[in-house]
Amino acid sequence: MAAATRSPTTTPLTLLGRRLPLLLLVAVMAAAAAEAAVPASAERAIRRVNRRGPFLGVVVPNGFEMDPLLRSPAFSPAKKLPHLDVAGRRFRFGMIGQKKVIIVMTGLGMLNSGVTTQLLLTLFDVEGIVHFGIAGNADPDLHIGDVTVPRYWGHTGLWNWQRHGDGPEKELALESNGDYTRKYGALNFSSYSVPAAGNLLNSVWYQPEEVFPADGTPESRRHEFWVPVDDRYHQLSKKLEGMTLERCVNGTSTSTCLPRPPAVARVERGCSASVFVDNAAYRQFLRSRFGVTPIDMESAAVALVALQQGAPFIAIRSLSDLAGGGSAESNEAGVFAALAAQNAVAVTVQFISLLSS
Repeated sequence: MAAATRSPTTTPLTLLGRRLPLLLLVAVMAAAAAEAAVPASAERAIRRVNRRGPFLGVVVPNGFEMDPLLRSPAFSPAKKLPHLDVAGRRFRFGMIGQKKVIIVMTGLGMLNSGVTTQLLLTLFDVEGIVHFGIAGNADPDLHIGDVTVPRYWGHTGLWNWQRHGDGPEKELALESNGDYTRKYGALNFSSYSVPAAGNLLNSVWYQPEEVFPADGTPESRRHEFWVPVDDRYHQLSKKLEGMTLERCVNGTSTSTCLPRPPAVARVERGCSASVFVDNAAYRQFLRSRFGVTPIDMESAAVALVALQQGAPFIAIRSLSDLAGGGSAESNEAGVFAALAAQNAVAVTVQFISLLSS
């Protein structure tokens, strides 16, 4: 496809040498092709917005997670231009406390969250990103309603699926030229086979993402599996410990309540993939192999894009369910998702207030 000629003021996703992981590149190219260019009216609005920057980007997966923030008295929408719609995303402008923010909903999964984060960083003057939402819990020491702030995020959805009959000592396809690795371990399906039935699935080996830093040499990749959050943000998050969080659904003691008050916990690792985990065996595998606490579908994509663009980043995830590890007949998120979302918003608002102080 021939590239269109664009004026210097145009802001397509291909500007500034910005690159996404290969996992996300197809979606970004599709979004750019669909839009062809940012409309002139939107470009003018973007320039006006950026004259008021920089902003803190607040990135959230879904509407039910975002709505409590929009209803919060802590959020004041901008009066002249409360929002701008670009490439199927709505960017909301306003203040949270004393901090100028742009709030954007990504949609479900790694592709949506990566594309939206790239759009945010490409179009607007953004000083950092706070990502929040709900997550499954893989840590038996934490409980539904707790809010986690991981130090590292990993994408556990990029695999090299090994052929049947090859063992862990066998080199993976294309491993010798640096495309794949056995460094991060494998899920061996035979460990979960029904006796006497066996399986032909063998193993999947977890792979790091290819990363192309915006300030690096174009097309010169490096590999990243665990992406750290911003050190200053992480240190600041320590002040969130001890917050009082909602314990009861709908905020009333007559409704369903958690057995203990939820707490904020800074944890070591979280993981993401475009997979909703509601399976006890896989939950246990992720915990034992990678030491993760929250399991979600977006945070690692936001982290990877922020890493490539050099933007400070942190993710706050409230635990809504046990990722298949509970005793309930159905996933607990059906009961506790709204409570978890409210707690995630409360912690996010408090964190942003700390950034402002």
